[in-house]
Amino acid sequence: MIDIKNYENLAKTYKTPLYIYDFDKIKNNYLDLKEAFKARKSLICYAVKANSNLNILKLLADLGSGFDCVSFNEVKKALISGASRYKIIFSGVGKTDDEIENALKEDILMLNIESFEELLNVEKIAKSLNLKARISVRVNPNINPKTHPYISTGLKENKFGVSINEARKIYIYAKKSDFLESIGIHFHIGSQLSDVTPILESATLVSSLMRELKALEIDIKFFDIGGGIGIKYDDEKTINLYEYAQGVLKALDGQDCTIVCEPGRSIVANAGEMLVKVLYKKENDGKNFLIVDGAMNDLLRPSLYNAFHNIVSLKNSQDLVNFDIVGPICESGDFLGKDRYLPNLDKGDLLVVKDAGAYGFSMSSNYNSRLKPAEVALINSEVKLIRKRQSFEDLIKDERV
Repeated sequence: MIDIKNYENLAKTYKTPLYIYDFDKIKNNYLDLKEAFKARKSLICYAVKANSNLNILKLLADLGSGFDCVSFNEVKKALISGASRYKIIFSGVGKTDDEIENALKEDILMLNIESFEELLNVEKIAKSLNLKARISVRVNPNINPKTHPYISTGLKENKFGVSINEARKIYIYAKKSDFLESIGIHFHIGSQLSDVTPILESATLVSSLMRELKALEIDIKFFDIGGGIGIKYDDEKTINLYEYAQGVLKALDGQDCTIVCEPGRSIVANAGEMLVKVLYKKENDGKNFLIVDGAMNDLLRPSLYNAFHNIVSLKNSQDLVNFDIVGPICESGDFLGKDRYLPNLDKGDLLVVKDAGAYGFSMSSNYNSRLKPAEVALINSEVKLIRKRQSFEDLIKDERV
């Protein structure tokens, strides 16, 4: 993203660990996906959970993006960023009564329903407010997404969505209700997908259900295909966006609706990096470690999923050593990368953890009472601080003794 000297300057100015985002890359990623669906009515709803920094949300809102939210706080962040309320979808299996009430009062586009019990609760709350709740139903097509089991969401053993038969019952019930309006249908089978086939198989199944619903005079206006498009962290193949869009259009088979897509990772992941500094080198009976100041509380994906992130040294050397790159957290699972061949680095040297824009800061924590890092943006080649580094006073300000 930037040259060595600038990395060094960033480390001096903002300290490490540090998240760095390229806003031009985020913009281009969004526009590439929007372009893929240009032949049809479409709505790109960025998945806020991937990275919810308000500056990123504002960048996307200014481009016309919608937002997929899984808490009402995410809905509020989308609204603060300037998003149109009619481009906001509220998803998630565990919406509280307060969240549902607030979402209905904000008159957002729709709520994704995840169970019959939730539908009844939404209806009850809508009735108490004398409002009609616009809904979509999340259908679980029971198709293997061929991804990590922790980020698989489209199989019957996953907690998300309802079966096609259950979805049919929900829509029929909602049609008879004075306080429910079915306007969407939704599926999302998993994250970091590298094969378009299971997505299109799911689209075909759900499209068939939508056609059946329209025959019952249930007019579905939004066909939500979820997100999950993977990126290249290591040697993964990636989905061709044109083929993806054309496959969805084919699955719809001429049905008139707005296609909704919910990308997160594919918009921000490869636009972000985490800069860390070497604290110590350590050797245990032939095993070499680089202990850095970034840890699992800053970037959880390697510890949680054994996920791969390319880690790059700013030093050029042909003399490489096999290192595990680990953090200061008091857990054996605290690592950023294992068996990486890097120059024989010294205390103070910098490393860049690539493709860290998604599920990096948004999954960070204060474990071990560590402070959350700063975030900076590269905007037209200028560096802007978009989140200050957390202070100890920030850490304890809500505690009462």
